[in-house]
Amino acid sequence: MKKIVSPIFMALSLALPVLSAQAADQIERMTADKMQSYRAANIKWQDEPILPKGAKSALILGDPAKPGVFIAWLKFPPNYPIPAHTHPFTEVITVLKGKLGNGMGEVLDKNRGETLKVGESFVLPAGHAHYVWTEGEETIVELVATGPWDISYSNPKDDPRKK
Repeated sequence: MKKIVSPIFMALSLALPVLSAQAADQIERMTADKMQSYRAANIKWQDEPILPKGAKSALILGDPAKPGVFIAWLKFPPNYPIPAHTHPFTEVITVLKGKLGNGMGEVLDKNRGETLKVGESFVLPAGHAHYVWTEGEETIVELVATGPWDISYSNPKDDPRKK
């Protein structure tokens, strides 16, 4: 019996610090107090100050300024670029209307990216430099991410908050 207890005790003593660290990183679960439907024509769009001029946003659920999952819609005009940037947490983008170009790297290069159509998505790991663009039509995407959300432009001169 003594030989069985020792390995179990050792395993638990090694696992507890890991479990403790994971528990410290807990976030609020996504919650809603009522059912709501969203249609692009009825959304109250607002200017999105952390993106280049022309982007609009609408918060669907949660609060991007606080820890926890949130969902927002972003609307971009035709021929709209968002220069290379990173985010502190993973994000998922799904195209709801139009087309969205997406590429990885420190400099916007449409030749190195791909174009996503309605219903298509991409998952972006935290800290990965990427850029997006639209072409000849308005584009709306859904952003699912974890707050507090932020954006760091690869070239600080591209940051509209500093202009």
